[in-house]
Amino acid sequence: MTRIRLLLVDDQEVFRMGLCKLFERSKTMRVVGEASSAADAVIQADRLKPDLVLMELRLPDGSGIEACRRIRSAHPHVRVLFLTSCQDQSALVESTYAGASGFLMKKIAGKELSRAVETAATGGYVVDPAITNVIMQEMRASSASAASDQEIVVFPPQQRRVLALLTEGKTNRQIASVLALSEKTVIGYIRIIYRKLRLTRRSQAAVYFAKCELRKNSQDTSTLRLGP
Repeated sequence: MTRIRLLLVDDQEVFRMGLCKLFERSKTMRVVGEASSAADAVIQADRLKPDLVLMELRLPDGSGIEACRRIRSAHPHVRVLFLTSCQDQSALVESTYAGASGFLMKKIAGKELSRAVETAATGGYVVDPAITNVIMQEMRASSASAASDQEIVVFPPQQRRVLALLTEGKTNRQIASVLALSEKTVIGYIRIIYRKLRLTRRSQAAVYFAKCELRKNSQDTSTLRLGP
């Protein structure tokens, strides 16, 4: 079995050493390189072409989000997963639109981090429950004022089920298995969902779905409200 090749990006050497120790014990992943800045992250990603970049959001020479955007633009197959101490909804959204596969907090347990890396490396999208709670609080505080400015998009029950599974990081084949559908039918549903949401990526759909689920107390169960 080919192990997941990781590039670690963090300006704290001791923290990188701890991650290296963690992944040394893994049979499914290995560290192939390290970087301490956004610029170096882009260079090392070009040189090493890892399967996944595990990166801090805030780096000495700039934002990891811009580095993520450059890495994903040059190497679409390389996944980027943020591991940070920044609990910020806007950062989560920006990282998602930059093409990141997830957003985790540094206090995450080792086993959970390993599982998240495997999920992201295989095409899934992961968000730390800690940042989800922050988003929930912000969404509740702003939902009343934002409701009147939002466009309503209605999904039939089956499309909504597909969207929910899609945002959990499941593959088309896994979604088909869970819902007892053909993979071709699932692909068709996903195309319809993307068209209705005016999106192009699973990660973008995940952000919208998370926001909409947090507002469900004020919505019909078959309705999604899109923000600006």
